[in-house]
Amino acid sequence: MTQRLIGSPVRTKEGFRHVRGRGRFVDDISLPKTSYVAFLRSPYPHAIIKSIDVSRAQQATGVYGVYTGADVAAVTKPFPQLTVPPASRVVDYSMAVRKVRFVGEPVAAVVADSFYHARDAVELIEADYEPLKPVSNPLEVLEGNTPLIHEEAGTNIAATVDYNYGDYDSAAAKADRIIRAKLTFHRFSSTPLEPNAVLASYDESTGYTIFCNNQMPMFLSPSIIRALDTEMTRVRFVTQDIGGGFGVKILNYTYMVLVAALSKLARRPVKWIETRTEHMMASSHGADRHFSVEAAVKNDGTLLGLNVVSVDDIGAYARHEPAGLTVWAQVASGCCKFKHLRQKMYAVFTNKCPAGPNRGFSRAPHQFMIERILDRIAKQLGKDPVEIRKINYVSRDEQPYRTLNGCVYDGGDYYGALEKAASLVDYWGWRQKQPTLREQGRFVGVGVGVTIDSGAANFGQVRMLNPALPNVGTSEAASVQMTPDGNIVVKLGTVPQGQSHETIASQIVADVLGIDYEDVLVATGFDSSSHPYTLHSGTYASRFAGTGMVAIYDAAMRLKDMIASIAAKILEARKEDIVVEGGAAYVRDAPERKVSFKRIARTAYANPFELPEGMEPGLTAQAVFSPKFEPPDQNKVGNLTLTYSYQAHAVVVEVDPESGAVKIIDYAIVDDCGRVINPAIVDGQVHGAAYHGVGAVLYENFEYDEDGRLLTSSFMDYLTPTALDTPGFKCERISIPSPFTPLGAKGVGEGCGAPIPAIVAAVEDAVKHLDGEINVSHIKPETVYRIISKSSRNK
Repeated sequence: MTQRLIGSPVRTKEGFRHVRGRGRFVDDISLPKTSYVAFLRSPYPHAIIKSIDVSRAQQATGVYGVYTGADVAAVTKPFPQLTVPPASRVVDYSMAVRKVRFVGEPVAAVVADSFYHARDAVELIEADYEPLKPVSNPLEVLEGNTPLIHEEAGTNIAATVDYNYGDYDSAAAKADRIIRAKLTFHRFSSTPLEPNAVLASYDESTGYTIFCNNQMPMFLSPSIIRALDTEMTRVRFVTQDIGGGFGVKILNYTYMVLVAALSKLARRPVKWIETRTEHMMASSHGADRHFSVEAAVKNDGTLLGLNVVSVDDIGAYARHEPAGLTVWAQVASGCCKFKHLRQKMYAVFTNKCPAGPNRGFSRAPHQFMIERILDRIAKQLGKDPVEIRKINYVSRDEQPYRTLNGCVYDGGDYYGALEKAASLVDYWGWRQKQPTLREQGRFVGVGVGVTIDSGAANFGQVRMLNPALPNVGTSEAASVQMTPDGNIVVKLGTVPQGQSHETIASQIVADVLGIDYEDVLVATGFDSSSHPYTLHSGTYASRFAGTGMVAIYDAAMRLKDMIASIAAKILEARKEDIVVEGGAAYVRDAPERKVSFKRIARTAYANPFELPEGMEPGLTAQAVFSPKFEPPDQNKVGNLTLTYSYQAHAVVVEVDPESGAVKIIDYAIVDDCGRVINPAIVDGQVHGAAYHGVGAVLYENFEYDEDGRLLTSSFMDYLTPTALDTPGFKCERISIPSPFTPLGAKGVGEGCGAPIPAIVAAVEDAVKHLDGEINVSHIKPETVYRIISKSSRNK
């Protein structure tokens, strides 16, 4: 295959459509007799529902129906639970039944002829609650004296998993010192431009049609179908353009079930478009993770092993969690080569919004912990953090590298990337200038961090949590068709939300078939009635490069082979002598002997007589790619994912001593995602990951008070960085192709939170001379100011 387009920053097809206002989102879809739903939501984090009076709302203008949790429970079933007993006994419906468990949980729904009539009628519903004591501190759950959130479970511990790799006790015995730390990776989320949205229509004869912006509807279809108490053939899932996802648009499957059930009850299509406040308080949060860490360390800076206890606050329901208790293991040792790790992990219920995936799910908090421990080692030994990483990172020459739990890193130069990023911000120059700057009253700090982004997960990993779960491996599907008039149409099993899959697919197919990029039509979105899929299909966990691209490539190669076979028959030549390019097929040594794609297509669809013997009419090639995976063994050892990209971040910040405010004054990123298909798209993903990291550390935080009430439920309180707040990013790239994918590409969508430890380290470095220490991933100006003012008082 001649790579004319692969590696080229061609203009994205999606972007050109969107900037002209021609995107098609859920809210742009309208069905006959569409109605609209608004929800009454719980004002309490934990309460018994004593009564709900809907009589006034039912009489309101434009109202078709008012429904409570009891009505929804009558036409649905509870969601299946991922975890093991006793927490697996939790009964979870899409609307509260008898009890509410977090602020914002749906309690009743009004279906009306407009959203405004529905919202007005919601205000007429009278609900009476008996408030209960909420559970807001996840660490108190382990003490065993918190009120039960789910009585049927009999515990607020959703899951516990023990990992024991190597021999930590032996490592501790050989260590020169034990370094201890308590760290917190805070609760935050992503803020997609388009909130969650569902349009569902129920027909007694055909079943449900659900238009949505879920990232992986087919992966979630077993749970959805079980909750709707129906069959696969009676549910059609459709996505169009999606305005961002980042993992947050996975848990909206609960609303897909709820709106579909309301359509069945109301006997008409029902549309729900989430408001921003609803999104903040009742969609999906990234779980906060609390670490207690011991690190066994040699005096030369070598990290021998870790002993970790962690607690994940998964909120009120286990709707995707406690999967986070397994996914982290894809990067168990981060960039490092230590061989001993003991980790006891808890996931606990609290009266907060249910937690789900967020960019860098589970792996970002784990690597935050490792990177911060490396900084602690540097501090205690009086060495530079860069030097400590050189000692501990897996080197380029050691790759492919088998980690302590059997994962295989597929090639990378972690320290080389770090050196390059550090040089881009003049890291050592700032180090030399810091003493002088501090004498001048300027608090400047530098920080670094490198994290690995694992892609295309082996779902056998969930057996480490629940051995009874059947899934092992992963897969993805795509089809490439030559239509009867000789055009090329591609359909994907993936569900893009801004990753430009249409563009990438066009580049790959155009290169395989030797045609122009613009001559490839990629169907927008996903439709389960016409697109190929598996029950892994979707876009999540940086998997498109490792699975989706391969399925596209394989399908295109199969179609090319079919085209060559037909051309060889028509041209009376050997198939191996046929060249396919330029919208035609010709004989290599006699290019004047050629046949056009149109003629080939006409033959394939209308003239079976000219087809090679045994070939069926038509020109559609479908491929399903599934890398070879096995489940982890009884010791939880196994290869848990396919590819590993990585990013190195270096940051320079200045802290205002009068206010504690942090300003980023220089920022550099070096990424490696293997062979790059489209550099412009990768740049966008890298910038996006950095932007999200800046937001997480300095702006975005879901904060609850001790009474379980969300204090940051709008952009007035839950801040996001603006263009003015966002620094320029100096970006460079290393490209080490993966040996495990045909194109050598690796997933790059998440970045796995590399900005977070780097920025935290830089801020801590800025106040290091004041004995400042920062143990959390979110930094408020007042936190920094307290360090400064405490030092001033001590003086």
